[in-house]
Amino acid sequence: MLSINIKTIKLAGFILLTIISLAQMGCSGGPGNKKKELIDFKPYNGINYSEVKRRQKNGLSFNEYGYQLEPQWKLKFESDDSVSIYSPTKKAFINFPLTRGYDSIFNAARSWLKVQKMTKDSLILEIIKQKGDSLDIKGTKVYMTFYADNYVKNVLHTDTSILRHPSRQDTLFIRSLAAKANADYKKQFSARQPAQITSRSPQVTVKQRITKPGIENNFDPSDDYLDPTYDIVINKAYKDFYYSFTMYIDDKGGMHYGKPLIDLDISGPEFAQTYNRMASGIMDSYFKFYLGVKPGSTLGIVHSSMVSVHVEGKMAPAK
Repeated sequence: MLSINIKTIKLAGFILLTIISLAQMGCSGGPGNKKKELIDFKPYNGINYSEVKRRQKNGLSFNEYGYQLEPQWKLKFESDDSVSIYSPTKKAFINFPLTRGYDSIFNAARSWLKVQKMTKDSLILEIIKQKGDSLDIKGTKVYMTFYADNYVKNVLHTDTSILRHPSRQDTLFIRSLAAKANADYKKQFSARQPAQITSRSPQVTVKQRITKPGIENNFDPSDDYLDPTYDIVINKAYKDFYYSFTMYIDDKGGMHYGKPLIDLDISGPEFAQTYNRMASGIMDSYFKFYLGVKPGSTLGIVHSSMVSVHVEGKMAPAK
C-alpha cells in the first residue's frame, strides 16, 4: 500500500483541476461544436495488453542522445476508473486509479495518455506532457503500441520479447551516431550497455550506482545508462581527497577527462584550475594503473560514451 502524503494530495488536486479544464473544453458551446463524451473502457475490460513498441513520430525508438524509448508496460483495464499495470520489480500487477478526461485522454500511474486507437487486439496510446497546471493536448508525438496477449499468441504466433526488438531503422541510426562518436569522442552518446569500470587492484574498490525501478520513477531505470555513475575508493592514496567529474570513454576503452560535477564558478578561476588539474591527474595515474575499462555499446555497436565518477582517496593511517 502506498502512504498518502502532501505530494499525493497535490497531485490529486492537480488531476481534479485538469479534468475540470478538459471538461470545459469538451463542453464548450457554439454552432457546430459537439460535446465530446468520456472514453469508455468497458468493452476492453479484462484484456491483457503488452507494449510491443514505443516510437517517435519519425519511427525511431532512439534519439540523438542515445535515449531509447523502450516498450515496458503491461496493462489491463479493470473498469472505467481502475487499471492494473505490471511491476517488473514486484513481478505482479498493481492496481492504479484511472481518471478519465475528454478527447480520449486519461491518467494512470502518474502518466497522462491519449487513446489513438483501441480494439480488442491492439491499443495505441500517445504520451501527453504536463506543463505546470495544465496539459499539452498536442501530445509529445511519442506513441506506445500494445497488442493483446491473446492476439500475440494465437494470431501472430510469436512472443512479446521478439516484437520488442529494435527495428532495422534503429540499427542504421545508431551506426551513423557511432561513426561520428568514434571519430571524435566528444560527440559521444549514451550507451544502452554502459561502459563498465572494474578494479584491477585490491586497494581500489569500484561500485556502480543502480536505480531500482519503482512507482516513483514509473518503473524506468533509464538514468543508469543515460548517466552511468561510479563510486571509486582508493586506499593507501598519497593523501585524503574527494573529486567528482565526468569522463569520456572512447571505443577502445581509453579514458579522457570531461568536466567537474560541482560548481567551481563560486570558488574563483584559480581554484577551478587546481581542481581540474588534480582530478585529471588522478584519472591519468590511479585510474589508468588500477582500473579496467570496457567501452559502452548500443545494439551491439561499440561507441564512445560518458560516465560520472566520484572518487575518494584515503591515505594510509600512520604507523
